[in-house]
Amino acid sequence: MAKQSNLAHRKLVTAAFLVVGAALAAAALGSCCVGKYPISLQEIGRILTGGEVEEMTRRVFWNLRLSRTAMAVLSGAGLGLAGAVYQIIFKNPLASPDIIGISSGANLGAAAAIVAVSGAMATVAAGAFLGGLLAVAMVMLLVRATRSLSTSTYVLAGIIISAVANAMIMLLKYYADSDSELAAIEYWTMGSLASVTASKVLTILPFWLVGFGGLLLLHRQVGLLSLNEEECRMLGVRLRPIRRVILLLSTLLVSSVVSVTGLISFTGLIAPHIARVMIRRQNTQTMVLSALVGALVLLIADILARSLYAAELPLSILTTVIGVPVLLWFMCKRKGEIA
Repeated sequence: MAKQSNLAHRKLVTAAFLVVGAALAAAALGSCCVGKYPISLQEIGRILTGGEVEEMTRRVFWNLRLSRTAMAVLSGAGLGLAGAVYQIIFKNPLASPDIIGISSGANLGAAAAIVAVSGAMATVAAGAFLGGLLAVAMVMLLVRATRSLSTSTYVLAGIIISAVANAMIMLLKYYADSDSELAAIEYWTMGSLASVTASKVLTILPFWLVGFGGLLLLHRQVGLLSLNEEECRMLGVRLRPIRRVILLLSTLLVSSVVSVTGLISFTGLIAPHIARVMIRRQNTQTMVLSALVGALVLLIADILARSLYAAELPLSILTTVIGVPVLLWFMCKRKGEIA
């Protein structure tokens, strides 16, 4: 009976990965085709095989569409994996990258760069990246000062840092120029892939690879952090250094993404839920599937952002529209479980 159950689960997992993988490949192709300058699949085929095609089409594909599609995949996968890790180690199904202040720190860093330095994308990206890392460093210092190993201490420290960061952002908005700087801050907080280029993707790729690869390599340790403190001590696991490394890797991953895309809502929250529904487990496979689902969600949102209206919509509007039904379903499910 147990063997049959394991076999059925393996088939379920295989089917889930095949379905999401196929949908992701289709969405990536669609992302390369859709835009103000449409490109057909036949033209993409000729570009890849060295066939004859208009020079403008070739430039749009290599310089804009491919970079944007790659960034959407990297961003969605990074946010999906980070969300799964946070939900596991904090034992909270509503955990997301902003639970320990990463999003607020990145937002503050970007706002400070816009107001104090310049609105250039490179400056804003650097400010957001440093802001996210600094926020988590402050969280670590607060936790160390309390001498507590509890996950709730990290959450409380994240709330404190987020509150301070949000207050400073409001102060920066108050002094920002209403014609340019304020609009730039607001637009950055809604997320977009409109300004993505190949150079930006290559710039953040090493940081993304370290964060993403490190979390996958430490998947067993992530699973151990889902146990309670007494069980970890009985297994001889040192909670504090493992948790610090995992939080730093996830911060590096999320910060590398938001430094280019801006803040993107809900992707890191809903991707793990969809993955768990599909394979009915919470393990390493769920983490990987969460990354694939996150990439798929962000690709779909980006395609819609480019195609629904003449003016491109911010990504967070579309990811919120996708994410709210998932959260409503989760609320109904939890209500049924409680009842």
